[in-house]
Amino acid sequence: MPIRKKPFVFDGAFGTYYYQEKSTTSQPSAAQAICEFANVEDSEAVYRIHRAYIAVGVDAIKTNTYAVNANLGVSADQMKELITKGFELATLATKGTEVAVFADIGNIHTDGEEDADDAAVAQQYVDLVRIFIALGAKHFLFETLAAFAPLMPALQLIRAEVAGATVITTFAVSQDGYSNQGLFYKTLLAEAARSQLIDAVGLNCMCGPSHMVQLIQALDLSAFAPVKFCAMPNAGYPANVNGRTFYRDNITYFSNKLSNLVDLGVEVVGGCCGTTPEHIKAALQVIRGQKLGAPIDAPEISTRKKTEKRPNLFREKMFSERKVIAVELDPPTNTDVDYLISAAIQAHAAGADVITIADSPLARTRADSMMMAAKIKREVGIEVLPHLTCRDRNHIGIKSALMGARIEDVSNVLVVTGDPISSVDRGDYKGVFSMNAVNLIAYIEALNLDVFEDAPFFVGAALNVNANQMELEIERALKKVTRGAQYFLTQPVFSAQAIANFSAARTQIPAKLLAGILPIASHRNALFLNNEVSGINIPSEVIVELNGKSPEQSEAISFQFSTDIVNQLWGVCDGFYLITPLKKINLICKVIEYIRKDELRRMGT
Repeated sequence: MPIRKKPFVFDGAFGTYYYQEKSTTSQPSAAQAICEFANVEDSEAVYRIHRAYIAVGVDAIKTNTYAVNANLGVSADQMKELITKGFELATLATKGTEVAVFADIGNIHTDGEEDADDAAVAQQYVDLVRIFIALGAKHFLFETLAAFAPLMPALQLIRAEVAGATVITTFAVSQDGYSNQGLFYKTLLAEAARSQLIDAVGLNCMCGPSHMVQLIQALDLSAFAPVKFCAMPNAGYPANVNGRTFYRDNITYFSNKLSNLVDLGVEVVGGCCGTTPEHIKAALQVIRGQKLGAPIDAPEISTRKKTEKRPNLFREKMFSERKVIAVELDPPTNTDVDYLISAAIQAHAAGADVITIADSPLARTRADSMMMAAKIKREVGIEVLPHLTCRDRNHIGIKSALMGARIEDVSNVLVVTGDPISSVDRGDYKGVFSMNAVNLIAYIEALNLDVFEDAPFFVGAALNVNANQMELEIERALKKVTRGAQYFLTQPVFSAQAIANFSAARTQIPAKLLAGILPIASHRNALFLNNEVSGINIPSEVIVELNGKSPEQSEAISFQFSTDIVNQLWGVCDGFYLITPLKKINLICKVIEYIRKDELRRMGT
């Protein structure tokens, strides 16, 4: 194993340095747009960069293969060619030296797809490792990871087939310690270290050196032994100048920060985005004692007062023997909240346990669900459950919204993917989708162990009981449970098949299930729901029965149909999720009253 020196020093960035060298080209080629293509198209430049890092005295270099995976959009043969050429160039560059070559494999992302196949991602890692093993690779760096679990099969393969292999895994996390999949860095590092499949674990990318120092100061590095700790920060944070991304010329500052990391006990160091051979050269001078590093930054001290954990009445009711009733209200499309507040008051008086607030349903802008939930909690005094979509916010916006909600004593959240933006609007509006629903649940659960430790969120998710392939829907739900979902609100139940699907979910999903009930406002409303809203399938006989009926007759038909569904689901659900149609809160209150009276009858009181 080559990691014997203390510290063991890697090279810096390849990609950003390569782009810097090519920045004078007005029309970049594919090789200049994606540096991994340079292994074939610009091999002299790749070799020259490797040699530049070797010349300053590094102990290891990375192959120029970080992004070579299925996300690159090339064929399997092209991927193999890029990896083969990249490994050959790195090996050639180290000829006659003791510098180690590490096969560089980056994070395989899934573009926020909730249906992403974890097994398929794991297989991609295995396929990449097989190529490197066939080339004779002995050392492997898996970097900028967002999760550890998909890596396991590849690591097991290395241990089985490469005697004496060295394996390093590093995670990319934000300044507050969360990966793009919403996982907390302490959890990720501990999981990797416990696997007994790696030699070193650590952090790289996303963070500048100062923030990485702060994150590592909060760790007990001795707890990872015998696994060594690795840190490869960016040079800093980039700036955009005339459409191009630049990193500040901060060689002295970076080298001192790398020295600080070594002082903290980090045994493997290097550089990531924005670092150059000059950064690493200066860092080596500092680390090897030719001059002293600057003092380590003092850690940030939290002034947040510890408080007793506050009770969550919705959670308490969910685990009681009574049926929980959630009532969904849509936020206003303007600034008039009179109906929202009055409807919440009516539902509360009728016996609802929680008001759930949709997050711009059908991708049409409405007042913010978190703020509306806070207003209802404050003015009505009922528990609230705002929906939080993956469509409209990145990590920063999500955490900001959640912190604001907790300040306002909102302690529940329903995580949903969010309705897609219509094709007509996509030219002007873009969905964010930086996380899928599974990862967003994990992110909130990680925050519950950190920022919201005193008052954690009670996290729920959505379940489509009208899915054509219910077994796949249940698989997705089980993923959500493993990440932290404790209850599910289902799509509206209308058909016998949906009831059967709900019953199947009940036997397989270890979480609370609230059955979706959507009273139909009218014949016109039924046609709209059936033809324009995804996930709803109203039986044709109900639509026929509503045709030509007066508002009073339609309400009576809808009430009867809804309570029939309630009766059929009573024995298999933990409660009901009543969705208010077209502001008809009086109809919803009648259904609530029916449920509460029936509950008393069944309890024999």
